[in-house]
Amino acid sequence: MRVVAGTAGGRRLSAPSSGAMRPTSDLMREAVFNALHSRSAVADAVVLDLFSGTGALGIEALSRGAAWATFVDCSAEWARLVEANLLACGFADRAEVVVADGPNW
Repeated sequence: MRVVAGTAGGRRLSAPSSGAMRPTSDLMREAVFNALHSRSAVADAVVLDLFSGTGALGIEALSRGAAWATFVDCSAEWARLVEANLLACGFADRAEVVVADGPNW
């Protein structure tokens, strides 16, 4: 799994080897962000990555110019994974990671 485009484009993201998580594919993220970019909806945006898992969706947004991202996941283990991916991409100062149940957050 990797960041598709932007300032961290091409950077690999850490992900658990178990099948417990099904991250959004590179191809799907590319399609979503191309559609958002065509509407100028990413630059300086504030993003919520709910059920964040690896954080790939929010990190992709930050890489493409979002101003801030909040990542929410119920697993402390996956929250640590998001934090590690944010540090590796240089986005830790533009993000918050919350351990909480998404629908009740």
